[in-house]
Amino acid sequence: MARLFPTRTDAAVERSDDPAVLSLDDAATRDVIEALSSETAYEIFRLLNETPATPSRIADQLDQSVQNVHYHLEKLESAGVIEVTDTCYSEKGREMSVFVVSEDPTLLFLGTEDDRPSLKRAFKSFASLLGPPAVLLAAGESVSQLLSAE
Repeated sequence: MARLFPTRTDAAVERSDDPAVLSLDDAATRDVIEALSSETAYEIFRLLNETPATPSRIADQLDQSVQNVHYHLEKLESAGVIEVTDTCYSEKGREMSVFVVSEDPTLLFLGTEDDRPSLKRAFKSFASLLGPPAVLLAAGESVSQLLSAE
């Protein structure tokens, strides 16, 4: 019998060219930092940055319980760094959300709201010289080093 519901997703990780910029005096900054402060949440974010995934797939890949993964997914989604992009179904017919990193890359800087316009201009100039993938890789490596230094 053919499957009536999709058990896999064709969702892809897509990024826009306009980064979200968080500064120290921005209320969303604390939420993002808190959401990524856990090692498990950070690993979930890294996994979703590579490929969209369901909570059960994330749990399997990270050797975590589905309940623990759901807890961290809720925090990451609330902070706006991931979102539901699709729905698929388990072998038992249960609906599962497919999560992916948010479309806009996020840039965290140690400045104030007043510095934001000049920082966005500088980031766009930098991105146009190197290309967005190189900038995202450099930003990801910087965040990785900051989090592993703790």
